[in-house]
Amino acid sequence: MRFTGGPDDRPVAWAAVGAGPPLVVGSWWCGHLELDGRNPLFQRFGGLLGDRFTLVRYDRPGVGMSDPAGPLITSLAEEVAALSAVVDAAGEKVSLFGGSSGGCAAMAYAAAHPDRVERLVLYGSYARGTEIASPEARESLLALVGRHWGVGSRILADLFLPTATAAERDEFVRFQRAALSAEKAARSLAAVYAFDVRDVLAAIEVPTLVLHRRDDRAIPFALGQDVAARIPGATFVPLDGTDHLPWRGDADALVRPVREFLGAGRARVPGSPLSARELDVLRLVAQGLSDQEIARRLGISAHTAHRHVSNIRGKLGVSSRAAAAAHAATAGLL
Repeated sequence: MRFTGGPDDRPVAWAAVGAGPPLVVGSWWCGHLELDGRNPLFQRFGGLLGDRFTLVRYDRPGVGMSDPAGPLITSLAEEVAALSAVVDAAGEKVSLFGGSSGGCAAMAYAAAHPDRVERLVLYGSYARGTEIASPEARESLLALVGRHWGVGSRILADLFLPTATAAERDEFVRFQRAALSAEKAARSLAAVYAFDVRDVLAAIEVPTLVLHRRDDRAIPFALGQDVAARIPGATFVPLDGTDHLPWRGDADALVRPVREFLGAGRARVPGSPLSARELDVLRLVAQGLSDQEIARRLGISAHTAHRHVSNIRGKLGVSSRAAAAAHAATAGLL
């Protein structure tokens, strides 16, 4: 367990396991590093990714191990600031795994800091929280969680873990109540509904994979499709299942495309100064494509394609597109 300074210099608890390039997992509405680490299903899920990547997890300030006695962060800006602090602590460049409400912070961060993100994976995500449920359903759940946390935590367990045994649901109820007080749980859940990242999705330039289970009872499948449609060039992978937590149900079916996608982002010569996206652009430059053609191929703007080409030339120390392609071929980057 380590700590780094987050929003308003509040401590953010984070942990890293595994070996390889860093994969930062965004914090959900309710989390607890220590208790998650004891969960056998979570351990297995982490192991499936941790044998290829350094899996970095964290708790948001006010939740779990991050200043639990302090105030809860609830704004998207604060969520992004907490994630930014962890990214800074984890490495110069990372891939992000944003699940559920954690996907909102991951998307906002990737849009604002494309130079710090290698690849973006979104699971069970959404762009606008008010679309998760009707106003009446949201108000009823928030009231129940805030006033009767014991009953509210059981309803959430039914929602998040529909295939769980009675014992597993009881354990998840205890987990939620250990991670958050009733007041914080209601405020955290209200923040989930308040997040809206629709205005930043078109600005995401990094390669993005969006996964969603078809019968997810917590975040409707259509919201995951909507996210993928709004992010230029995003790949959407539908999955079978009803459980919202990625480590439950058929976790292997979820991890396989994630590993493949993230592995593709590391197809580079060790020590190369170029990011995965820059390598994608350079390969198209070597094929003789113009900025406009590269933009259409990758689902980005011509301005962004031009900026990538300029960055590539600067990093490789060459003065022309042809020289960049020739240098890359000689160095084995293509």
